[in-house]
Amino acid sequence: MTKENLTAVSPIDGRYASKCAELCDVFSEYGLIKRRVLVECAWLEALCDEAGIPECRRLSAAERKALKGIAEGFSVDDAMRVKEIESVTNHDVKAVEYFLKEKVKGTSLEGRSEFIHFACTSEDINNMSHALMLRDGKAALRGAMDELAGKLSAMARQWAKVPMLAHTHGQPASPTTVGKELAVVVARLRRQASEIDRLVMPAKMNGAVGNFNAHYAAYPKVKWEALARGVIESLGLRQNRLTTQIESHDGIAELFDAICRWNSVLLDFDRDVWMYVSMGYFRQRTVKGEVGSSTMPHKVNPIDFENSEGNIGLANAVMGYMARKLPVSRMQRDLTDSTTLRNMGVGFGYTMIAVKSTIKGLGKLELNEERLREDLDRNWEVLAEPIQTVMRKVGMDRPYERLKELTRGRRVTAEIMREFVAGLPLPDDDKARLMRLSPATYTGIAGSLAALAK
Repeated sequence: MTKENLTAVSPIDGRYASKCAELCDVFSEYGLIKRRVLVECAWLEALCDEAGIPECRRLSAAERKALKGIAEGFSVDDAMRVKEIESVTNHDVKAVEYFLKEKVKGTSLEGRSEFIHFACTSEDINNMSHALMLRDGKAALRGAMDELAGKLSAMARQWAKVPMLAHTHGQPASPTTVGKELAVVVARLRRQASEIDRLVMPAKMNGAVGNFNAHYAAYPKVKWEALARGVIESLGLRQNRLTTQIESHDGIAELFDAICRWNSVLLDFDRDVWMYVSMGYFRQRTVKGEVGSSTMPHKVNPIDFENSEGNIGLANAVMGYMARKLPVSRMQRDLTDSTTLRNMGVGFGYTMIAVKSTIKGLGKLELNEERLREDLDRNWEVLAEPIQTVMRKVGMDRPYERLKELTRGRRVTAEIMREFVAGLPLPDDDKARLMRLSPATYTGIAGSLAALAK
Protein backbone atom coordinates (compact mmCIF):
# COMPACT_ATOMS: atom_id res chain seq x y z
CA MET A 1 0.00 0.00 0.00
CA THR A 2 1.34 3.42 -0.99
CA LYS A 3 1.24 6.60 1.09
CA GLU A 4 -1.44 7.88 -1.27
CA ASN A 5 -3.59 4.84 -0.50
CA LEU A 6 -3.06 5.27 3.23
CA THR A 7 -4.19 8.90 3.16
CA ALA A 8 -7.12 8.46 0.74
CA VAL A 9 -10.53 9.53 2.01
CA SER A 10 -12.39 6.78 0.16
CA PRO A 11 -11.59 3.08 0.71
CA ILE A 12 -12.00 2.65 -3.05
CA ASP A 13 -8.79 4.65 -3.47
CA GLY A 14 -7.32 3.43 -0.19
CA ARG A 15 -7.73 0.00 1.35
CA TYR A 16 -9.41 -1.54 -1.71
CA ALA A 17 -7.51 0.32 -4.44
CA SER A 18 -5.96 -2.87 -5.81
CA LYS A 19 -9.39 -4.45 -6.28
CA CYS A 20 -10.62 -1.79 -8.69
CA ALA A 21 -7.41 -0.56 -10.30
CA GLU A 22 -8.80 -1.21 -13.79
CA LEU A 23 -11.44 1.46 -13.18
CA CYS A 24 -8.92 4.25 -12.53
CA ASP A 25 -8.35 4.97 -16.23
CA VAL A 26 -12.12 5.10 -16.71
CA PHE A 27 -13.70 7.03 -13.84
CA SER A 28 -10.89 9.27 -12.60
CA GLU A 29 -10.67 12.96 -13.45
CA TYR A 30 -7.96 11.95 -15.89
CA GLY A 31 -10.31 9.41 -17.46
CA LEU A 32 -13.00 12.04 -17.93
CA ILE A 33 -10.64 14.62 -19.45
CA LYS A 34 -9.15 11.97 -21.75
CA ARG A 35 -12.58 11.17 -23.14
CA ARG A 36 -13.46 14.83 -23.54
CA VAL A 37 -10.35 15.19 -25.71
CA LEU A 38 -11.38 12.14 -27.72
CA VAL A 39 -14.86 13.57 -28.36
CA GLU A 40 -13.52 16.99 -29.33
CA CYS A 41 -11.08 15.40 -31.78
CA ALA A 42 -13.79 13.17 -33.27
CA TRP A 43 -16.05 16.21 -33.77
CA LEU A 44 -13.29 18.24 -35.43
CA GLU A 45 -12.47 15.33 -37.73
CA ALA A 46 -16.14 15.04 -38.75
CA LEU A 47 -16.37 18.79 -39.41
CA CYS A 48 -13.31 18.61 -41.63
CA ASP A 49 -14.05 15.40 -43.50
CA GLU A 50 -17.86 15.06 -43.57
CA ALA A 51 -19.54 18.44 -43.22
CA GLY A 52 -18.36 19.98 -46.49
CA ILE A 53 -17.57 23.31 -44.82
CA PRO A 54 -15.30 25.45 -47.07
CA GLU A 55 -13.51 27.07 -44.14
CA CYS A 56 -12.81 23.66 -42.61
CA ARG A 57 -11.06 21.77 -45.39
CA ARG A 58 -10.54 18.02 -45.34
CA LEU A 59 -7.74 16.58 -43.27
CA SER A 60 -4.65 15.23 -44.93
CA ALA A 61 -3.48 11.77 -43.94
CA ALA A 62 -0.76 13.33 -41.82
CA GLU A 63 -3.21 15.70 -40.12
CA ARG A 64 -5.63 12.90 -39.41
CA LYS A 65 -2.81 10.88 -37.86
CA ALA A 66 -1.73 13.87 -35.77
CA LEU A 67 -5.26 14.47 -34.50
CA LYS A 68 -5.64 10.79 -33.67
CA GLY A 69 -2.32 10.90 -31.86
CA ILE A 70 -3.50 13.75 -29.62
CA ALA A 71 -6.52 11.69 -28.53
CA GLU A 72 -4.87 8.28 -28.23
CA GLY A 73 -1.63 9.56 -26.73
CA PHE A 74 -3.32 11.72 -24.10
CA SER A 75 -1.32 11.39 -20.89
CA VAL A 76 -1.60 12.26 -17.23
CA ASP A 77 0.81 15.14 -17.90
CA ASP A 78 -1.59 16.39 -20.58
CA ALA A 79 -4.43 16.18 -18.08
CA MET A 80 -2.35 18.22 -15.63
CA ARG A 81 -1.96 20.90 -18.29
CA VAL A 82 -5.73 20.94 -18.80
CA LYS A 83 -6.20 21.42 -15.06
CA GLU A 84 -3.71 24.31 -15.11
CA ILE A 85 -5.77 25.99 -17.81
CA GLU A 86 -8.95 25.28 -15.85
CA SER A 87 -7.49 27.06 -12.84
CA VAL A 88 -7.68 30.22 -14.97
CA THR A 89 -10.88 29.61 -16.95
CA ASN A 90 -12.78 28.06 -14.04
CA HIS A 91 -14.50 25.99 -16.72
CA ASP A 92 -13.47 22.38 -17.26
CA VAL A 93 -14.65 21.87 -20.85
CA LYS A 94 -13.40 25.24 -22.07
CA ALA A 95 -10.02 24.26 -20.63
CA VAL A 96 -10.02 21.21 -22.92
CA GLU A 97 -10.77 23.43 -25.91
CA TYR A 98 -7.87 25.75 -25.05
CA PHE A 99 -5.59 22.75 -24.48
CA LEU A 100 -6.35 21.42 -27.97
CA LYS A 101 -5.73 24.84 -29.49
CA GLU A 102 -2.34 24.80 -27.79
CA LYS A 103 -1.62 21.34 -29.20
CA VAL A 104 -2.33 22.34 -32.81
CA LYS A 105 -0.58 25.72 -32.61
CA GLY A 106 2.22 25.93 -35.15
CA THR A 107 0.90 22.95 -37.14
CA SER A 108 -1.17 22.80 -40.31
CA LEU A 109 -4.21 22.23 -38.09
CA GLU A 110 -3.91 25.69 -36.51
CA GLY A 111 -5.96 27.28 -39.28
CA ARG A 112 -8.94 25.17 -38.21
CA SER A 113 -8.50 25.71 -34.47
CA GLU A 114 -11.72 27.77 -34.21
CA PHE A 115 -13.60 24.66 -35.35
CA ILE A 116 -12.51 22.91 -32.16
CA HIS A 117 -15.68 22.77 -30.04
CA PHE A 118 -17.56 24.42 -32.94
CA ALA A 119 -21.26 25.04 -32.14
CA CYS A 120 -21.03 22.72 -29.14
CA THR A 121 -22.35 23.28 -25.67
CA SER A 122 -20.28 21.84 -22.87
CA GLU A 123 -22.93 19.19 -22.33
CA ASP A 124 -22.38 17.87 -25.86
CA ILE A 125 -18.85 16.96 -24.85
CA ASN A 126 -19.68 15.91 -21.30
CA ASN A 127 -22.60 13.60 -22.07
CA MET A 128 -20.54 11.86 -24.74
CA SER A 129 -17.62 11.50 -22.35
CA HIS A 130 -19.81 10.14 -19.57
CA ALA A 131 -21.36 7.66 -21.99
CA LEU A 132 -17.87 6.50 -23.03
CA MET A 133 -16.85 6.14 -19.39
CA LEU A 134 -19.90 3.98 -18.75
CA ARG A 135 -19.23 1.94 -21.88
CA ASP A 136 -15.65 1.25 -20.80
CA GLY A 137 -16.53 0.81 -17.12
CA LYS A 138 -19.24 -1.65 -18.05
CA ALA A 139 -16.75 -3.69 -20.07
CA ALA A 140 -14.38 -3.92 -17.08
CA LEU A 141 -17.17 -4.80 -14.69
CA ARG A 142 -18.66 -7.39 -17.03
CA GLY A 143 -15.32 -9.15 -17.20
CA ALA A 144 -15.33 -9.63 -13.43
CA MET A 145 -19.01 -10.60 -13.45
CA ASP A 146 -18.37 -13.28 -16.06
CA GLU A 147 -15.39 -14.61 -14.11
CA LEU A 148 -17.61 -15.04 -11.05
CA ALA A 149 -20.41 -16.69 -13.01
CA GLY A 150 -17.88 -18.99 -14.68
CA LYS A 151 -16.51 -20.15 -11.32
CA LEU A 152 -20.02 -20.81 -10.01
CA SER A 153 -20.88 -22.68 -13.20
CA ALA A 154 -17.87 -24.96 -12.81
CA MET A 155 -18.80 -25.63 -9.16
CA ALA A 156 -22.39 -26.38 -10.19
CA ARG A 157 -21.23 -29.03 -12.64
CA GLN A 158 -18.68 -30.45 -10.20
CA TRP A 159 -21.30 -30.91 -7.47
CA ALA A 160 -24.26 -31.51 -9.76
CA LYS A 161 -25.31 -34.76 -8.06
CA VAL A 162 -24.23 -34.10 -4.47
CA PRO A 163 -27.48 -34.24 -2.46
CA MET A 164 -28.26 -31.47 0.00
CA LEU A 165 -31.18 -30.83 2.31
CA ALA A 166 -33.09 -27.79 1.11
CA HIS A 167 -34.44 -25.23 3.55
CA THR A 168 -37.59 -23.26 2.94
CA HIS A 169 -38.51 -20.73 5.61
CA GLY A 170 -35.36 -21.96 7.35
CA GLN A 171 -36.92 -25.37 7.87
CA PRO A 172 -35.90 -28.75 6.38
CA ALA A 173 -37.51 -29.20 2.97
CA SER A 174 -37.40 -31.57 0.01
CA PRO A 175 -33.78 -32.38 -0.88
CA THR A 176 -31.96 -30.83 -3.80
CA THR A 177 -28.33 -30.94 -4.93
CA VAL A 178 -25.54 -28.48 -4.30
CA GLY A 179 -24.94 -28.14 -8.02
CA LYS A 180 -28.54 -27.36 -8.85
CA GLU A 181 -28.74 -24.60 -6.27
CA LEU A 182 -25.55 -23.05 -7.66
CA ALA A 183 -26.98 -23.39 -11.16
CA VAL A 184 -29.96 -21.26 -10.08
CA VAL A 185 -27.55 -18.48 -9.09
CA VAL A 186 -25.66 -18.77 -12.37
CA ALA A 187 -28.87 -18.54 -14.39
CA ARG A 188 -30.00 -15.47 -12.46
CA LEU A 189 -26.65 -13.73 -12.85
CA ARG A 190 -26.48 -14.53 -16.56
CA ARG A 191 -29.98 -13.18 -17.12
CA GLN A 192 -29.25 -9.89 -15.40
CA ALA A 193 -25.90 -9.64 -17.19
CA SER A 194 -27.70 -9.96 -20.54
CA GLU A 195 -29.85 -7.00 -19.56
CA ILE A 196 -26.72 -4.99 -18.83
CA ASP A 197 -25.25 -6.02 -22.20
CA ARG A 198 -28.43 -5.02 -24.03
CA LEU A 199 -28.08 -1.39 -23.04
CA VAL A 200 -26.24 0.94 -25.42
CA MET A 201 -25.56 4.36 -23.94
CA PRO A 202 -27.50 7.20 -25.59
CA ALA A 203 -25.72 10.45 -26.40
CA LYS A 204 -26.34 13.81 -28.04
CA MET A 205 -24.38 16.47 -29.94
CA ASN A 206 -27.13 18.93 -30.80
CA GLY A 207 -26.16 22.20 -29.17
CA ALA A 208 -27.24 24.44 -26.34
CA VAL A 209 -30.86 23.30 -26.01
CA GLY A 210 -30.96 20.35 -28.39
CA ASN A 211 -32.08 22.09 -31.60
CA PHE A 212 -28.81 22.67 -33.53
CA ASN A 213 -29.55 26.41 -33.28
CA ALA A 214 -25.99 27.71 -33.69
CA HIS A 215 -25.13 25.03 -36.24
CA TYR A 216 -27.82 26.12 -38.70
CA ALA A 217 -27.18 29.80 -38.03
CA ALA A 218 -23.62 29.30 -39.33
CA TYR A 219 -24.13 26.64 -42.02
CA PRO A 220 -27.81 26.12 -42.92
CA LYS A 221 -27.09 23.57 -45.67
CA VAL A 222 -25.10 21.09 -43.57
CA LYS A 223 -27.02 17.99 -42.49
CA TRP A 224 -26.09 18.46 -38.86
CA GLU A 225 -28.20 15.74 -37.31
CA ALA A 226 -26.71 13.09 -39.61
CA LEU A 227 -23.21 14.43 -38.95
CA ALA A 228 -23.74 14.20 -35.19
CA ARG A 229 -25.17 10.69 -35.51
CA GLY A 230 -22.07 9.58 -37.40
CA VAL A 231 -19.77 10.81 -34.64
CA ILE A 232 -21.91 9.30 -31.89
CA GLU A 233 -22.23 5.90 -33.55
CA SER A 234 -18.54 5.79 -34.49
CA LEU A 235 -17.82 5.74 -30.74
CA GLY A 236 -20.20 2.87 -30.07
CA LEU A 237 -23.03 4.99 -28.69
CA ARG A 238 -26.65 5.61 -29.72
CA GLN A 239 -28.03 8.99 -30.77
CA ASN A 240 -30.78 10.53 -28.68
CA ARG A 241 -32.53 12.90 -31.11
CA LEU A 242 -34.86 14.56 -28.62
CA THR A 243 -33.09 16.30 -25.74
CA THR A 244 -32.90 19.57 -23.85
CA GLN A 245 -29.45 20.98 -23.14
CA ILE A 246 -28.60 17.67 -21.48
CA GLU A 247 -28.97 14.10 -22.60
CA SER A 248 -31.81 13.01 -20.36
CA HIS A 249 -29.83 10.38 -18.42
CA ASP A 250 -32.63 7.82 -18.71
CA GLY A 251 -30.14 5.42 -20.27
CA ILE A 252 -27.76 5.88 -17.34
CA ALA A 253 -30.62 5.17 -14.95
CA GLU A 254 -31.45 1.98 -16.87
CA LEU A 255 -27.84 0.81 -16.69
CA PHE A 256 -27.53 1.54 -12.98
CA ASP A 257 -30.81 -0.22 -12.23
CA ALA A 258 -29.64 -3.23 -14.26
CA ILE A 259 -26.35 -3.37 -12.33
CA CYS A 260 -28.27 -3.05 -9.06
CA ARG A 261 -30.41 -6.06 -10.02
CA TRP A 262 -27.29 -8.11 -10.81
CA ASN A 263 -25.84 -6.99 -7.49
CA SER A 264 -28.99 -8.06 -5.65
CA VAL A 265 -28.63 -11.59 -7.02
CA LEU A 266 -25.04 -11.67 -5.79
CA LEU A 267 -26.14 -10.32 -2.41
CA ASP A 268 -28.67 -13.14 -2.14
CA PHE A 269 -25.94 -15.67 -2.91
CA ASP A 270 -23.50 -14.10 -0.43
CA ARG A 271 -26.05 -14.47 2.35
CA ASP A 272 -26.94 -18.04 1.38
CA VAL A 273 -23.35 -19.23 1.20
CA TRP A 274 -22.70 -17.51 4.55
CA MET A 275 -25.52 -19.63 5.98
CA TYR A 276 -24.16 -22.80 4.41
CA VAL A 277 -20.75 -22.10 5.94
CA SER A 278 -22.44 -21.53 9.30
CA MET A 279 -24.30 -24.85 8.94
CA GLY A 280 -21.09 -26.69 8.08
CA TYR A 281 -22.09 -27.52 4.50
CA PHE A 282 -18.94 -25.74 3.37
CA ARG A 283 -15.57 -25.54 5.06
CA GLN A 284 -13.12 -22.73 4.35
CA ARG A 285 -9.52 -23.43 3.49
CA THR A 286 -7.18 -21.75 5.92
CA VAL A 287 -4.62 -19.27 4.66
CA LYS A 288 -1.23 -19.42 6.33
CA GLY A 289 -0.70 -16.41 8.54
CA GLU A 290 -4.30 -15.26 8.32
CA VAL A 291 -6.14 -14.52 11.57
CA GLY A 292 -9.87 -15.17 11.97
CA SER A 293 -10.38 -13.53 15.34
CA SER A 294 -8.14 -11.38 17.48
CA THR A 295 -9.10 -13.44 20.55
CA MET A 296 -10.54 -16.77 19.33
CA PRO A 297 -7.76 -18.67 17.53
CA HIS A 298 -10.05 -21.40 16.16
CA LYS A 299 -12.19 -19.12 13.97
CA VAL A 300 -12.16 -19.06 10.17
CA ASN A 301 -14.68 -16.37 9.37
CA PRO A 302 -16.53 -16.02 6.02
CA ILE A 303 -15.15 -12.51 5.70
CA ASP A 304 -15.04 -12.41 1.89
CA PHE A 305 -18.77 -12.95 1.56
CA GLU A 306 -19.44 -10.45 4.33
CA ASN A 307 -17.16 -7.95 2.60
CA SER A 308 -19.03 -8.51 -0.65
CA GLU A 309 -22.40 -8.03 1.03
CA GLY A 310 -21.36 -4.73 2.60
CA ASN A 311 -19.93 -3.34 -0.62
CA ILE A 312 -23.01 -4.36 -2.61
CA GLY A 313 -25.10 -2.35 -0.18
CA LEU A 314 -22.93 0.71 -0.80
CA ALA A 315 -22.91 0.19 -4.57
CA ASN A 316 -26.68 -0.12 -4.78
CA ALA A 317 -27.20 2.86 -2.50
CA VAL A 318 -25.05 5.08 -4.74
CA MET A 319 -26.35 3.79 -8.08
CA GLY A 320 -29.91 3.58 -6.82
CA TYR A 321 -29.79 7.24 -5.81
CA MET A 322 -28.25 8.24 -9.14
CA ALA A 323 -30.85 6.27 -11.09
CA ARG A 324 -33.60 8.19 -9.28
CA LYS A 325 -31.92 11.60 -9.36
CA LEU A 326 -30.29 11.89 -12.79
CA PRO A 327 -33.44 11.76 -14.96
CA VAL A 328 -34.79 14.79 -13.05
CA SER A 329 -33.61 18.25 -14.18
CA ARG A 330 -35.33 21.64 -13.96
CA MET A 331 -36.59 22.77 -17.39
CA GLN A 332 -33.83 22.64 -20.03
CA ARG A 333 -31.21 21.82 -17.37
CA ASP A 334 -29.81 22.49 -13.96
CA LEU A 335 -26.36 21.65 -12.66
CA THR A 336 -27.27 19.05 -10.04
CA ASP A 337 -26.46 16.28 -12.50
CA SER A 338 -22.87 17.47 -12.94
CA THR A 339 -21.66 16.84 -9.41
CA THR A 340 -23.75 13.67 -9.17
CA LEU A 341 -22.23 12.18 -12.32
CA ARG A 342 -18.76 12.56 -10.85
CA ASN A 343 -19.66 9.70 -8.51
CA MET A 344 -20.35 7.11 -11.22
CA GLY A 345 -17.07 5.41 -10.46
CA VAL A 346 -18.03 5.05 -6.81
CA GLY A 347 -20.91 2.71 -7.63
CA PHE A 348 -18.77 0.79 -10.10
CA GLY A 349 -15.90 0.63 -7.63
CA TYR A 350 -17.96 -0.82 -4.79
CA THR A 351 -19.49 -3.33 -7.21
CA MET A 352 -16.05 -4.41 -8.43
CA ILE A 353 -14.81 -4.82 -4.85
CA ALA A 354 -17.87 -6.95 -4.04
CA VAL A 355 -17.46 -9.20 -7.07
CA LYS A 356 -13.77 -9.80 -6.42
CA SER A 357 -14.44 -10.48 -2.75
CA THR A 358 -16.96 -13.19 -3.63
CA ILE A 359 -14.53 -14.69 -6.15
CA LYS A 360 -11.88 -14.80 -3.43
CA GLY A 361 -14.33 -16.43 -1.02
CA LEU A 362 -15.29 -19.09 -3.56
CA GLY A 363 -11.63 -20.02 -3.88
CA LYS A 364 -11.53 -20.95 -0.19
CA LEU A 365 -14.65 -23.16 -0.14
CA GLU A 366 -14.50 -26.91 0.35
CA LEU A 367 -17.66 -29.00 0.27
CA ASN A 368 -18.27 -30.96 3.47
CA GLU A 369 -20.11 -33.98 2.06
CA GLU A 370 -20.08 -35.78 5.41
CA ARG A 371 -22.01 -32.92 7.01
CA LEU A 372 -24.47 -32.90 4.10
CA ARG A 373 -25.11 -36.64 4.53
CA GLU A 374 -25.60 -36.24 8.28
CA ASP A 375 -28.20 -33.53 7.82
CA LEU A 376 -30.08 -35.57 5.24
CA ASP A 377 -30.08 -38.63 7.46
CA ARG A 378 -31.47 -36.65 10.40
CA ASN A 379 -34.47 -35.47 8.41
CA TRP A 380 -36.35 -38.48 7.10
CA GLU A 381 -39.57 -36.56 7.64
CA VAL A 382 -38.96 -34.82 4.30
CA LEU A 383 -40.12 -38.07 2.67
CA ALA A 384 -43.62 -37.28 3.86
CA GLU A 385 -44.06 -35.44 0.58
CA PRO A 386 -43.45 -38.34 -1.83
CA ILE A 387 -45.28 -40.85 0.39
CA GLN A 388 -48.48 -38.81 0.65
CA THR A 389 -48.24 -38.02 -3.09
CA VAL A 390 -48.20 -41.74 -3.97
CA MET A 391 -51.03 -42.35 -1.50
CA ARG A 392 -53.06 -39.69 -3.31
CA LYS A 393 -52.27 -41.34 -6.64
CA VAL A 394 -53.85 -44.61 -5.60
CA GLY A 395 -56.84 -42.95 -3.94
CA MET A 396 -56.08 -43.66 -0.28
CA ASP A 397 -58.03 -41.85 2.43
CA ARG A 398 -56.59 -38.68 4.07
CA PRO A 399 -52.98 -39.10 2.87
CA TYR A 400 -51.81 -35.58 3.67
CA GLU A 401 -53.40 -35.57 7.10
CA ARG A 402 -51.97 -38.98 8.02
CA LEU A 403 -48.42 -37.91 7.12
CA LYS A 404 -48.94 -34.64 8.94
CA GLU A 405 -49.84 -36.54 12.12
CA LEU A 406 -46.80 -38.76 11.70
CA THR A 407 -44.16 -36.12 10.96
CA ARG A 408 -45.10 -32.56 11.80
CA GLY A 409 -42.87 -30.95 14.41
CA ARG A 410 -40.90 -34.10 15.21
CA ARG A 411 -37.87 -36.04 14.08
CA VAL A 412 -38.67 -39.22 12.19
CA THR A 413 -36.14 -41.99 11.67
CA ALA A 414 -35.65 -44.23 8.66
CA GLU A 415 -37.20 -47.10 10.60
CA ILE A 416 -40.37 -45.15 11.43
CA MET A 417 -40.86 -44.03 7.82
CA ARG A 418 -40.26 -47.49 6.36
CA GLU A 419 -42.53 -49.09 8.92
CA PHE A 420 -45.26 -46.64 7.94
CA VAL A 421 -44.79 -47.38 4.22
CA ALA A 422 -44.68 -51.14 4.86
CA GLY A 423 -48.14 -50.93 6.45
CA LEU A 424 -49.73 -49.11 3.51
CA PRO A 425 -51.94 -51.07 1.06
CA LEU A 426 -49.98 -49.86 -2.00
CA PRO A 427 -49.24 -51.59 -5.29
CA ASP A 428 -46.02 -53.58 -5.08
CA ASP A 429 -44.01 -51.37 -7.47
CA ASP A 430 -45.05 -48.17 -5.66
CA LYS A 431 -44.27 -49.65 -2.26
CA ALA A 432 -40.89 -50.99 -3.42
CA ARG A 433 -39.95 -47.61 -4.86
CA LEU A 434 -40.86 -45.79 -1.64
CA MET A 435 -39.03 -48.36 0.49
CA ARG A 436 -35.85 -47.74 -1.52
CA LEU A 437 -36.19 -43.98 -1.20
CA SER A 438 -34.03 -41.96 1.21
CA PRO A 439 -33.53 -38.22 1.69
CA ALA A 440 -30.24 -38.51 -0.21
CA THR A 441 -31.91 -40.07 -3.26
CA TYR A 442 -35.05 -37.94 -3.23
CA THR A 443 -33.68 -35.16 -5.45
CA GLY A 444 -35.86 -35.33 -8.56
CA ILE A 445 -34.02 -34.11 -11.63
CA ALA A 446 -31.79 -31.72 -9.69
CA GLY A 447 -28.63 -33.41 -10.98
CA SER A 448 -29.55 -32.86 -14.61
CA LEU A 449 -30.79 -29.33 -13.95
CA ALA A 450 -27.35 -28.47 -12.61
CA ALA A 451 -25.97 -29.12 -16.07
CA LEU A 452 -27.89 -26.06 -17.30
CA ALA A 453 -25.33 -23.84 -15.56
CA LYS A 454 -23.45 -22.49 -18.57
